[in-house]
Amino acid sequence: MSREQLAQEIIDAGRFLYGRGWSPATSSNYSTRLAADQALLTVSGKHKGQLGTDDVLATDLDGNSLEAGKKPSAETLLHTQLYRWNGGVGAVLHTHSVNATVLSRLTAGDRLVLEDYELQKAFSGVSSHEGQVIVPIFDNDQDIARLAAQVQPWLDAHPDCVGYLIRGHGLYTWGPRMSDALRQVEAFEFLFECELKVRAILNR
Repeated sequence: MSREQLAQEIIDAGRFLYGRGWSPATSSNYSTRLAADQALLTVSGKHKGQLGTDDVLATDLDGNSLEAGKKPSAETLLHTQLYRWNGGVGAVLHTHSVNATVLSRLTAGDRLVLEDYELQKAFSGVSSHEGQVIVPIFDNDQDIARLAAQVQPWLDAHPDCVGYLIRGHGLYTWGPRMSDALRQVEAFEFLFECELKVRAILNR
């Protein structure tokens, strides 16, 4: 796909995710793989429901801007890390939904376990409700390089990982194409809402 087409995918994703309430205001960031050693990402501080073609920029996989005058998101390294880790990753989405934020705060320990949900099959590589989808939870950190260093060992040990949470912050998920990443965001959001409702009922 051309740069223009990839940029439009990011713009369209922003409108969809903002419309669902999963990327309020200037929160969140999105990217696509532009080349083997480059990514196309949202610039810092832009409203995700109002993105335009000038609101994306190319970076190398070290997170350095390749376009003068444009500042990449503070979390660029968490995107480029995924492109380095897996050559099949073509798009990465980071959202800030209420469900992801609250559930990551309520879940004790370093992971959320999803099991016995039919919609688990929406995730790449999952073919049955009978298994578990393990979603690691990392504590929030404003030092993104340090946070990325915590994420990397989990990715290396779990090549089938489909997403992770940052506590009190939001969700990261990815896929070969933007449509795959969007599908996984929707699946995660449905399952997060189910988990919160189950917990609310059990704690009455």
